[in-house]
Amino acid sequence: MATLKSVILEASDPAAAEEFYAAFGLDAYVDVRASEAPTSGFRAFTLSVIVSQPSSVDSFLDSALKAGATVLKPAKKSFWGYGGVVQAPDGTIWKVATSSKKDTGPATRTIDSVALLIGVEDVKATKRFYVERGLAVGKSFGSKYVEFDTPSSRVKLALYGRRALAKDAGVAPDGTGSHRIVIGTDSDSFTDPDGFVWESAAA
Repeated sequence: MATLKSVILEASDPAAAEEFYAAFGLDAYVDVRASEAPTSGFRAFTLSVIVSQPSSVDSFLDSALKAGATVLKPAKKSFWGYGGVVQAPDGTIWKVATSSKKDTGPATRTIDSVALLIGVEDVKATKRFYVERGLAVGKSFGSKYVEFDTPSSRVKLALYGRRALAKDAGVAPDGTGSHRIVIGTDSDSFTDPDGFVWESAAA
């Protein structure tokens, strides 16, 4: 049975990436390793950070920008809450958001949850692929969105349509080459229908 054990981001300069994630405050949630695999455009995934209130969103986004990230979507209120999107120097897209529209106290650096959202061509087909490998579905909204139950992981896993995910991130949906991400698992290694690699810890 496949279980998500780690999220490994691949970067041309892993030392710089590690320094960025330490400054951002997300180094406990991702690992980094070197890679020169060619990649261009949207890598078909984002990482989402959920916090308790708008001031905490701003705190994390400010840390990311000071460490070298670029803004894809400035933080703002919407019907669902408050949030913004940035791109790390290594190319990874991060969304920081809250469902709250008002602060209830001083900003904190507390993270409620982190989720890896994979942009796929066929949500139902990829959902079936993962279920066949033992992942349990936590939430499912037809062909739009699927969230898996990953109780042993610090990072949640979800599927979203590729174009919808790119729109949410504020980027064009086109991209080629490596995803520059590897998902660590304690099961056998495999590759999903959209080319995302799950690597056994024993590999």
